[in-house]
Amino acid sequence: MSSLEEAFKSLFETNMGAKKGERILVFSDTVRPDETPSPADADRRARLHRAAGEAARFASAVYGNAFFVSYPATSGPGAEPPEELWRAALGESATARLAEAGILRNLLAKSASADQLELAEKIVVEEKDSAADVIIAMANNSTSHTKFRALANAAGARFASLPNFDPDMFFTSMLVDWRLLAERTERMAEVVNSAAAISVECPNGTRMSFDKRGRAAKGDNGLLTEPGSFGNLPAGEVYLAPLEGKSEGVMVIEYAPTRKLESPLELVVREGRVVEIRGDEPYRLKLEGKFAESDKNRNIAELGIGSNDRATRPDNILEAEKILGTIHIALGDNSGFGGTVSTPFHEDYVFYRPTLTAIAEDGTEITLLDDGKLLI
Repeated sequence: MSSLEEAFKSLFETNMGAKKGERILVFSDTVRPDETPSPADADRRARLHRAAGEAARFASAVYGNAFFVSYPATSGPGAEPPEELWRAALGESATARLAEAGILRNLLAKSASADQLELAEKIVVEEKDSAADVIIAMANNSTSHTKFRALANAAGARFASLPNFDPDMFFTSMLVDWRLLAERTERMAEVVNSAAAISVECPNGTRMSFDKRGRAAKGDNGLLTEPGSFGNLPAGEVYLAPLEGKSEGVMVIEYAPTRKLESPLELVVREGRVVEIRGDEPYRLKLEGKFAESDKNRNIAELGIGSNDRATRPDNILEAEKILGTIHIALGDNSGFGGTVSTPFHEDYVFYRPTLTAIAEDGTEITLLDDGKLLI
């Protein structure tokens, strides 16, 4: 068995708990004609697409009921994938019923009402026998923060999301000791969940405070073996949706999702949203474009804490946000993990050498990270 086949075996058996006869969906996306990725990123995306196809073929040979879907990349992370993928994941009957009920169009546009979302979940649960049991999302643009992913989980799918994945990660951060990672992540989540507020400071000038009241932090440990489970791979983080309108401070961004910035950008945060960008780095134009599309894209959506001791790569957000001793903060959508903001945009930024303090309701403080060192 080749080293890549060994990696696939670990992915399907250890991470996903796949069994013979289960319906397994692997999907990926291709570079759109209007995209202009750098040569290095174009190469990574081509290798990702190729590896996704190979993973699907491996699953088909071993488990007997796997299929592969490819489509042009969406507009960005958090945007809903095309209808063909809904049909592949949820089944033809469920997707047809969503369309007949007049819900599918709104789901694709991320504009479905609460009543429509409730009906959509009822439909996919009723049709769950036609849905995929295991879904491996190897699309470059993340589907983690989508209704598609949430409904697939509602139908019982075990869903692994690998956006921005580089196949080289199979031999680095995916070789972590999953049992120890799960134990570490659980301990970190317990500390965070003892807090009503969280403060973060970094040597680069980042200073942020978050209100956690009413929000639960969850652990992403890579063991996605229970029906309806969801997580990133490579895994290793504790994450939560801070209370909207309450985050305050300054975020000093040094890395975009796939590259180091030429110079840092300062994002000023007031009442839970970015109100000002300082700096001339070209990435500023992308952020300003996203903010112009929707004010919701300014939302402080997530605070995450890395827990993977095998993750080291700073220039790829999927692995960077898992690095033990880092934190990450996301903008945009948080509706899929306890928040109230729904928008077709979710982007994470990693911060190094943080000091993170969990503050209880009575003012008691526990320092979880000190200059990037885990203290528990």
